[in-house]
Amino acid sequence: MAPVSTAIRIAFIAAIAVLLPINLFAGSPLKDKSERVNVSQINVKRFRVTSSRSFDEVVAALDAAVGHPDIGTFTRNIASAKTEGELETVVQQAAGPSGLIEFARFSLGEVLRKEQGAGAPRILRLVVGNPLIMKQMVSLVPDAGSYAPVTILIDERPDGVHLSYDRMASFLAPYGNPKALSVARALDSKIETLLVAAAGAARK
Repeated sequence: MAPVSTAIRIAFIAAIAVLLPINLFAGSPLKDKSERVNVSQINVKRFRVTSSRSFDEVVAALDAAVGHPDIGTFTRNIASAKTEGELETVVQQAAGPSGLIEFARFSLGEVLRKEQGAGAPRILRLVVGNPLIMKQMVSLVPDAGSYAPVTILIDERPDGVHLSYDRMASFLAPYGNPKALSVARALDSKIETLLVAAAGAARK
């Protein structure tokens, strides 16, 4: 009888081992990944203008057009605003002539120079935007918050200084919200006009 009893025990333990993981994760978000994980393809359109100006001239032109508030103070002022009118005042006071604000800048060229030396091309990434414009888009398409504020890339190449921008309208197109797309296209026009002016080029 002992061998039979042992076999039963082994079979019972094996059954528990198979069923236990299922029971443990029965209430887990990973129970059915197909219901909670989604991957979307977004075709992004990149706007680029090439300038014959020097890198410093291009950056200076952008700096003159974009607001540069102390971000800590700006953030506190936004948090302190009690009405939409107060919020608009805070943003308008911080924005530059273009209606845009610089939130951050990353000197990617500095990193390259550590490896390539002083001859490495200069590359600067600016993160700019306007909270009032962002608010309009995010209220209609929450995913717009992934793309605003936007990135402007300025980099030196053999044929000149390139100013690049990925169009917000291309990011939001898959969501099919006409109002959000209208706001995005207006933002695209604002950014592209700024880049053309900084490059010293004529807008076609």
